[in-house]
Amino acid sequence: MGKRRTVLRAVSQYGIVGVLALLCVYFSWATGGDFSTSANIANVSRQIAINTILAVGMTFVIITAGIDLSVGSVLALAGVISMTILRDGLAASSVAIIPQLPMLLAIPLSALIASFVGAGLGAFNGFVITAFRVAPFVATLAMMTIARGAAYVYTDGRPVSPLPPAVGEFGALELIAGPFQIPTLVLIALVVVAVGHLVLSRTNFGRHVYAIGGNEEAARLSGINVKLAKLKVYALCGMLAGLSGMLLATRLASGDPKSGMMFELNAIAAVVLGGTSLMGGRGTVIGTLVGALVIGVLDNGLILLNVSAFYQMVAKGFVILGAVILDKLTRAGD
Repeated sequence: MGKRRTVLRAVSQYGIVGVLALLCVYFSWATGGDFSTSANIANVSRQIAINTILAVGMTFVIITAGIDLSVGSVLALAGVISMTILRDGLAASSVAIIPQLPMLLAIPLSALIASFVGAGLGAFNGFVITAFRVAPFVATLAMMTIARGAAYVYTDGRPVSPLPPAVGEFGALELIAGPFQIPTLVLIALVVVAVGHLVLSRTNFGRHVYAIGGNEEAARLSGINVKLAKLKVYALCGMLAGLSGMLLATRLASGDPKSGMMFELNAIAAVVLGGTSLMGGRGTVIGTLVGALVIGVLDNGLILLNVSAFYQMVAKGFVILGAVILDKLTRAGD
């Protein structure tokens, strides 16, 4: 029994890396090399970047044995607010300074605004959950509806456009490092992953997150301010959702109130595939990154193979179900 549990735990922790490698090899072969072209890899990396940022915040939430279903809606609301401010704030600018202002001032400012909007909504989730002892599923489900409705009200149901050309240029910007061209969105996602990993693995706050997920009552008795820690976790998740909304809007060159639909499920899938337990107390940001890569590669490869979007949903569902069953089998032996 002990050997079986050890094997299951090893598969849970490291098997996803093998799955990622097999998917890459298979899709490269099945598409005749189209999957492995530099243009497609750059495209996949941009697609994965948004989900990765969302999933980092979701990792903190799920480790505390919580869930946040509102990230897709928060993404949309923060995106339309930041793009409206960006568009209207630049409306009076002369043509000569528009290329400099968004890159050096307006775009970082809009990212800050979107992050604050997301953090505020996330903190509200945390407050409702901790102050009124509402189940995270219910509290964040309500926020999912509230934020999505607010995005439609704010924009009257219409996309925020046209935006200054530099906004779209930023979304497509690539940094050149020798022979490599790294999309800016990917670089930002990697920074978020690095910071998230350090916070979760090297700080007292990270240790508190694990302790709460492992045994909330024991964490409280040991002196951890559980309510404050949970409030911070949900605020962090909301902040990264807000940042994702602004980045996605720059990539699309439009603030769309319909954006982010079902993004919460992709984020949860990445976290679960990365080895984070839905029961709480276990998981890593690096594992989440690998999970996001699997989701992105699977989506892109199936599209290149002209597989129906309906079958893509079925395939993704089975992958997630397999990860959850594996987690349950691993937990059963603990």
